[in-house]
Amino acid sequence: MPGWVADAIWWQVYPLGFTGAERSEVDEVHHRLPHLERWLDHLLELGCNGLALGPVFASSTHGYDTVDHFRIDPRLGDEADFDALVAAAHARGVRVLLDGVFNHVGRRHPAFRALAAQGPSAPTADWFRPRWPERWEPGVEPEVDVFEGHDILVELDHSSEAVVDLVTRVMVHWLDRGADGWRLDAAYAVPPEFWARVLPAVRAAHPDAYVVGEVIHGDYARAVAVGGLDAVTQYELWQAVWHGIEERNLFELAWSLKRHAVFLESFVPWTFVGNHDVTRIASMLSDERHLPHAHVVLFTLGGTPAVWSGDEHAFRGVKADRAGGDDAVRPPFPPDPSGLSPLGLPTFHLHQELIGLRRRHPWLHTAAPEQVHVANEQLVYAVAGRGERLLVALNLADAPCRLPAPGMRGVLAGTADAGRDVVGLPPHGWAVLAG
Repeated sequence: MPGWVADAIWWQVYPLGFTGAERSEVDEVHHRLPHLERWLDHLLELGCNGLALGPVFASSTHGYDTVDHFRIDPRLGDEADFDALVAAAHARGVRVLLDGVFNHVGRRHPAFRALAAQGPSAPTADWFRPRWPERWEPGVEPEVDVFEGHDILVELDHSSEAVVDLVTRVMVHWLDRGADGWRLDAAYAVPPEFWARVLPAVRAAHPDAYVVGEVIHGDYARAVAVGGLDAVTQYELWQAVWHGIEERNLFELAWSLKRHAVFLESFVPWTFVGNHDVTRIASMLSDERHLPHAHVVLFTLGGTPAVWSGDEHAFRGVKADRAGGDDAVRPPFPPDPSGLSPLGLPTFHLHQELIGLRRRHPWLHTAAPEQVHVANEQLVYAVAGRGERLLVALNLADAPCRLPAPGMRGVLAGTADAGRDVVGLPPHGWAVLAG
């Protein structure tokens, strides 16, 4: 993992939604990427230093049905707009991560359209796994594998040397252009051996690039080790955070923290409590008094944290399983931060407080949690590194509680009544303690 990642905290954005772009491809160029430039200072004020972009390459609809990996989506702008955004970010010390959709392409991608035009002799036929009719005629598309039932997303054949070459060229091209790393979309659907064939050449050209795979389920450690990735997304932790808090079953979260500690022995996961694919954390939790608890967990554990844009202002949004079902969690943002409602400021200030605490304890990046106390509605865990130790105490109950806090030496954040090796929390309270 590149050394700079130890200090990275990402602000994740879905550009097409953020900028209010059209739902489908356009012929003319709309220069919307400058909209993102006006939010870079907001990112810094929050305490982040990385901008993780969703898809920015030419596509037909939502960005994940790519039609040209080497061209900026005209709904967002052009290559000059991209260069300006990267330059503005780098001038502020902000790293830029790109979203690489390499499991599939859009049905309108020229490489796939060539199959209908040229049949089995098409030069890109080996990009896919086509099943040709007995009597092919020009204009007839073969049957192909699609991603998770989405007909517009045609899966690539990852055993193909041509696909290895394509992905390698795309990754190097945009790293050459100034990007600092890649999120690999749907990496769980791609054999990890594929990344092992791609990444050596990418790292030879850009040894400081950060590569994180989207892995929802499966063997996280194997995906990292076999694929040669730096990290994968920690969906197990996300599930335990929101569900354990919502159900007031902190045994679920405690179990996941043990798993998280094991992962940290071999890699540092990408951690989050929200992203572009899930219902917002503020909508997941029916008791808004517990929203801080989720953010406290995120920023006091080992991992590379990412804040889903809007979560820092307690945006609401429920994901639905239908066409347009992501719109509520991917809304357009105001032209600049002055357009945000002041109602979100308490959550914004909480983020600043917690990120500031993390900045003062940089060893948290690799800190594995150790369970101290767990009950349905209470949890205490410890994290340690570089000769320092912190205790994190959570209370979801309607009543105050007193919890064990061995070695506790003071309250760093939250509200607590500190005693000798014991901490008192108010109803629905939390605290981070010096240990």
